Amino acid sequence: QHWLATGRASPRLVLVVVFVALLLDNILLTVVVPIVPTFLYTTEYEGANSSGGPALPEPAPAAPRAPPFSAVLSYFDNTTVPVWGFASAVEPPNGTGSSPPGHPPSTSPAPRRGCLEGGEFLAQENTRVGLLFASKALVQLLVNPWVGLLTNRIGYHIPMFIGFTIMFLSTVMFAFSGTYALLFTARALQGIGSSFSSVAGLGLLASVYPDDSERGSAMGIALGGLALGVLIGAPFGSIMYEFVGKASPFLVLAFLALLDGALQLCILQPSRISPESTKATPVSTLLRDPYILVAAGALCFSNMGVAMLEPTLPIWMLQTMCSPQWQLGMAFLPASISYLIGTNLFGMLANRMGWLCSMIGMAVVGISLLCVPLATNIYGLIGPNAGLGFAIGMVDSSMMPIMGYLVDLRHTSAYGTVYAIADVAFCMGFAVGPSTGGAIVRALGFPWLMVIVGALNVAYAPLCWLLRSPPAAEERMAILSQECPMQPKSYAPKEALREFPLTEESDGEAENVE
Repeated sequence: QHWLATGRASPRLVLVVVFVALLLDNILLTVVVPIVPTFLYTTEYEGANSSGGPALPEPAPAAPRAPPFSAVLSYFDNTTVPVWGFASAVEPPNGTGSSPPGHPPSTSPAPRRGCLEGGEFLAQENTRVGLLFASKALVQLLVNPWVGLLTNRIGYHIPMFIGFTIMFLSTVMFAFSGTYALLFTARALQGIGSSFSSVAGLGLLASVYPDDSERGSAMGIALGGLALGVLIGAPFGSIMYEFVGKASPFLVLAFLALLDGALQLCILQPSRISPESTKATPVSTLLRDPYILVAAGALCFSNMGVAMLEPTLPIWMLQTMCSPQWQLGMAFLPASISYLIGTNLFGMLANRMGWLCSMIGMAVVGISLLCVPLATNIYGLIGPNAGLGFAIGMVDSSMMPIMGYLVDLRHTSAYGTVYAIADVAFCMGFAVGPSTGGAIVRALGFPWLMVIVGALNVAYAPLCWLLRSPPAAEERMAILSQECPMQPKSYAPKEALREFPLTEESDGEAENVE
């Protein structure tokens, strides 16, 4: 009991709780990235065409059941693509008859395009997978403002525990979903849980770390949990899916979520209602603040780049690089590692030069995205993805403390609403990115998608200069004068000045008593 009592008063243990919550939420966010495209391809395309022949090179024994060489060619509707992987399997049954047509394909570069069949299905899957990934952010976008208002009324502890409960249900639903509709529902449900966890968690950190420098460091550590979740999620999901099964990564996450719930029960006391001590600034007022809008825009556009990569990069790798399933998740590993480094490195600098870190970060995001289509294999993605992750880490770790600093400087120090706006901006990028990215890839191609979003980040970067020295707003001056209501009364006698802590109402009551 003594340990729990001291722990509940320790900001560091609160930081641990928020770190773990963001970690698990973002593992679940990215663990589905390499699983969903191949799972839908296996269950829908291969299931519908199982009688026609194999779709991947692994099931080679099915080839001899088809008529000889000409039938295989007609099935793939391409005289060079399919026979590369099956030439040796088809040759023995045909004797010498299969060798003459078997030689021309050997000089063709077709194997690069022969990894997966169903080009039209893959083009449609870009859009469907993008919408599935965007559903989480779209739901989170709608729920965030209400969570911000709720935290101002009842505090941060209960919303944090609600977020854990919903995330646990979503994780279990992912494990046992076998159709696109159920996966879509589980992803949308995760958005509700993420809204509660992220808004309440970041607001809680801002309230227990009032000093700007300490707050920047704490935000950097908490965002390190986000980065670590992104780092673990995609490789963990691809390896577990290929070697164990689809449900295995989600069941592991469900068990870890239960441990997180027990930690919250011990540290946060989620049954206790503790509303904000100061009245929060209305959302409409914050949305009219140009400096908050600039900071929110930087969060939105920088994260939109990686949000567009999540549904489109794995499918592009399947089409152009012949990548095996485990590489689809490993491609995001450099971005995740560099994001982890960037958030911890630049969180401490946010209160000094956050605007400069954000401006440089957005420019690097744009340049890195422009370099992604130049890769010809997974090793060519290491540099662009590492630069992308490091730059987004610069922007996120700088902008999150700046949002708290802006609300301290220009409004009232109640953080639930402003971090709801920050999370809305974050989710806007992850909602617009996947949903439009798939459609743009289908219409213009993957390289043009990278050019568009990269140029958008480079063009937005100079606006971060406006955050260099934001002025204190008149509303904040009025609030300060209300906190010291008798200070302007220079005409008051000395006896009245001695009663400085009293409010005007209590002063009036004293006169009535006299």
